[in-house]
Amino acid sequence: MSNEDMSEENLPSEREHAHHGAVEPVGDPFADPGLPPHEPRRQDIDERTARRSERTVALLFTLSMIATVGFIASYVIFPIDKIVYIFPFGHVSALNFALGLTLGVALFAIGAGAVHWARTLMSDEEVPDDRHAIEASPEVREQVFADFRQGVKESQYGRRKLIRTTMMGALSLVPLSGVVLLRDLGPLPEKKLRTTAWRKGMKLINQNTDQPLRPEDIGVGSLTFAKPEGLSDDAENFQTVIAKAALMIVRLNPEDIKDKRELDWSHQGIVAYSKICTHVGCPISLYEQQTHHVLCPCHQSTFDLSDGGRVIFGPAGHALPQLRISVNAQGYLEALGDFEEPVGPSFWERG
Repeated sequence: MSNEDMSEENLPSEREHAHHGAVEPVGDPFADPGLPPHEPRRQDIDERTARRSERTVALLFTLSMIATVGFIASYVIFPIDKIVYIFPFGHVSALNFALGLTLGVALFAIGAGAVHWARTLMSDEEVPDDRHAIEASPEVREQVFADFRQGVKESQYGRRKLIRTTMMGALSLVPLSGVVLLRDLGPLPEKKLRTTAWRKGMKLINQNTDQPLRPEDIGVGSLTFAKPEGLSDDAENFQTVIAKAALMIVRLNPEDIKDKRELDWSHQGIVAYSKICTHVGCPISLYEQQTHHVLCPCHQSTFDLSDGGRVIFGPAGHALPQLRISVNAQGYLEALGDFEEPVGPSFWERG
């Protein structure tokens, strides 16, 4: 027999295909093997094992509730500046560590409980289903609802009251963590946005020289920046205080002042206005001597310091607040109180 005949003899016929010793039609090389026989779990045949799984799931949900309560309690127990040593992380914030640990445990316990519930108590029998059109027929929709009801029944949600109760408790408590986090976005402003550091009798301090200002120190047409007496540039809260209390002082000819209240609140033509723009709070630093206008460099809002600091151009919402000033017995410029309206962006006009 030739090599050609031997090779043709070993080839499968056109009607058959050899595969691991089995003969299959050539036209169907990937036949559907079907689903393997369903093997019941121990929980399916042993109620004691099922109850043990139920208690495990309930324990995880209960652990989530305890962790959530611990998350909220951490805000009360740990001060924000407390530092502790925790191996292997080193020195960390006690508050941040407690919050991360308790929230992580709360979320993990819910997830682990749900997974254990699904793997041990819910039905795990695979059911094949043919594909169908995107738009379901009434019969299919009814079948979906029937399958859902069957799934609820097989999940034993109604039967396992301990799981149901602890799961609802865990899911109800976890959102409280988000409420606490929202509260921790920062301290409530209370009246801090409406007041500044200026008080009656407080001297005006030159921000460049750190010396009290006298009327003769300010020439006509000049622009001077001032801060409240007692505020050091090295103070921890300097930026917070100066962000609202920054003051610009300009000396005008009294006859150029158009607003009567501005004239009454000034001293010999010296007027004091907030340096904070009423648009988005940028510091104003550009002064036009001939027009008495100040310009905000951020969005070009323009204010007329000879007419009550009113807006004459730009997106600013209201006039610059004016500080009422006078001269004390020692000849220094001093404030006669705080600004009468809040400084900065006009949030308060929308109240």
